[in-house]
Order: sequence, then structure tokens, then C-alpha cells
Amino acid sequence: MAGLRERKKERTRRLIASVALELFAERGFDAVTVNEIADAADVAKATLFAYFPTKESLVLDGVAGDDLAGIVAGRPSGTTCLEALRAHHRALAAGRLPDSALEPLLTRVRVIQGDPALRGAAEALLYRQRDQLAEVLSEDHGERVAALVAAQVAASQLALQESFFRRLLDGASAAEAGRALAADVELAFDLLEHGLAHTATERH
Repeated sequence: MAGLRERKKERTRRLIASVALELFAERGFDAVTVNEIADAADVAKATLFAYFPTKESLVLDGVAGDDLAGIVAGRPSGTTCLEALRAHHRALAAGRLPDSALEPLLTRVRVIQGDPALRGAAEALLYRQRDQLAEVLSEDHGERVAALVAAQVAASQLALQESFFRRLLDGASAAEAGRALAADVELAFDLLEHGLAHTATERH
């Protein structure tokens, strides 16, 4: 019974988010009210807020969801922080994006990109993720080094995401975008670990 309840909750959550994204994409984020979303999803307003505490969270749920600090803190003995983060991003790139998830993902990206307030909120979430990573890194490397490394990791991750979404928006298939992302992940972490001199040497 517990499993059935959880599946029902997840279906309701997905329905609310899907309806909200459709309305935001059609009319713009500011033009849609929470009451309208609840009505369209056929749920009570209180139910909607039980799943999504704010209107913004309907769009931003999952943004900066990777627990980079936790990945570094829980890495196996003998594994460097960059090796752990590379393995995490490599696994993400290798994951098969279902075709059914492609359009909702792109809709979410368009809605966020089309609203300055949402872009700012997304950036704030990414900054908090970076700050948490720096805090964990500082335990082994000190605050100055940790802050710089976390900033470089965060910037690389953002660049990887932007390139991936841009390819999808330009018409690439999920498989094509995934292969390009996998190559970009390797390049990004080669740069983080070895710098520009290493990649220049590799080309020659």
C-alpha cells in the first residue's frame, strides 16, 4: 500500500508540473496564476502547495539538484574530488534521456530563459550549490583554494548544461546531444585537472 501511495503522489506531482509548464509556455510565467494551475490540474490549491511550495518551484524543481558537495564528501578513499565529480558527470552524460522527457525538458528551459526573475532564481540556486561545494572542499584545501575550485567546477557545469540544451533546441536528437555531452564532460574535466597546456599538448 505504501508503494501504491507513493506512485500516486508521484503521478500527481508530475501532472501538476506538466500542466504548469504548458500554461507558462503558452502565456508566460507572470500571466498564469496558481489558482489557474490548480484548476487545470484538477487539484486543490492546498494540494498544489503540498508538492510545490512556491509558484517558482513549479519550474525550478530539480535545478541545481545535483548534490556536488555530497558527491565530494562521500567519495571513496583514494579518489580525488575532481575524479569523483568527473565520474558523476560521466554517468549523467551516459544516461539515456527518454524521448518522452525531451519536450518537457526543453519547455522548462524556454520558460526559464524567457523570464528574467526565473533566470535570476535559477542562478541563485546554482550559486548555493557552488557555495556548498566550496564548504566541503575547504575541509581539505582551505577556503581560498576551495572557493576557486568550486567556482571553476560550477562554471564548467553550467557551460556543459548550456551546450547540451542548445544542441537540443537546435534540433539535435537526444542521442546526438548525449554523445556530444559525454565528449564535453571529458574535455571539461581534463581542463579542470590539467589546464590549457595539457589540451594543447594533446592536440599536437
